[in-house]
Amino acid sequence: MTSLPAVRGAHLVGSINQPTAADTLEIVAENLGAHAARIPDGEVGERFHWILFQGTRFEAVDGLGRVPGEPFMVAGFDLRKIVLDGTVPAAELKFGPLGYAEAALASYADFKALRDAGTIAAGTRFQVAIPSPMAPLGSYVAPADQAAVYPAYAAAMEREIAEIAAVIPAAELSIQIDLAVEFSHIEKVSVRGNTPDCWYVEGNDPSTEQIIDAATTMAAAVAATIPDDVEFGIHLCYGDVAEKHFTEPADAGNLTAVANALSAKISRPIGFLHLPVPIERDDDAYFAPLASLALHPETELFLGLVHHEDGVAGAIKRIAAARPAVATAGLAEFGIATECGFGRGPAERTAPLLRLHGDIIAAANA
Repeated sequence: MTSLPAVRGAHLVGSINQPTAADTLEIVAENLGAHAARIPDGEVGERFHWILFQGTRFEAVDGLGRVPGEPFMVAGFDLRKIVLDGTVPAAELKFGPLGYAEAALASYADFKALRDAGTIAAGTRFQVAIPSPMAPLGSYVAPADQAAVYPAYAAAMEREIAEIAAVIPAAELSIQIDLAVEFSHIEKVSVRGNTPDCWYVEGNDPSTEQIIDAATTMAAAVAATIPDDVEFGIHLCYGDVAEKHFTEPADAGNLTAVANALSAKISRPIGFLHLPVPIERDDDAYFAPLASLALHPETELFLGLVHHEDGVAGAIKRIAAARPAVATAGLAEFGIATECGFGRGPAERTAPLLRLHGDIIAAANA
């Protein structure tokens, strides 16, 4: 009989509601401690709403401009579409700094100070989360111009990654790529009025399999820009608008298909993979597709089954349902996480939610 996997370790997707990066790093170290092999800076400041701050980066590029009309404001960001204005050929578009490297290097200074002071345990990595280029592009650029603008934006993201990796020592760094907009395409649902436009797939009505194949090929190209000696991981996401998915997955089938495609197409090491688990799903059917996971041998699996609403009891039910499928996939253990970041939740929830991870790990292995 196959033994059931142990539950080991916790992963933080990235977004955490604290005033500063130093506050985030300190509260995680204090309340999650040895369970977290890597700690993010909480995506503080302008990054609090994930990619929405990228609109000003598009707008600043010569050759791009906002569509006319009144600003369409969400959480303080203008979400009017960006279009090619005809003044610069698409092949000559040049993006300036996107802000990810600047934020990472500033937060790493806080991380290093806290680690040197002993607040953060030695050997813990500093985690940087970066969206796939598809996400800001799909959110801001008009569908007709996305194919033309993508190469310039992807090149700018590659520069951000290079700048981060050039300064932060590889042994201390973990870079995570977030794939979320891709799942709105895969599930063929609109998000904030953005109707999926699969410009990167041939044909007018591509199949789910075709979308997964094309989207993971593009994501694999981004992964290839991360130096091999830097830890790399993947966060698969169904969104987090007002702490809700843009659609609930029927089961883990598409998540598994994307994970397997990425594992097949990415030759560099993949340190970890995170995927979400809705609070309502503690049934075998949701987890059954995980039995066919085909991950790299070095990849740690983290299931986003921690929900503050039902605490230890709910997580233990989801763990019990997940374990047989994970065992069939050949994994001896997996870790836990929330289904997405929790930066849009109340700040006072942060410490208890971090401690909840440790309580669940203890209960799962009792």
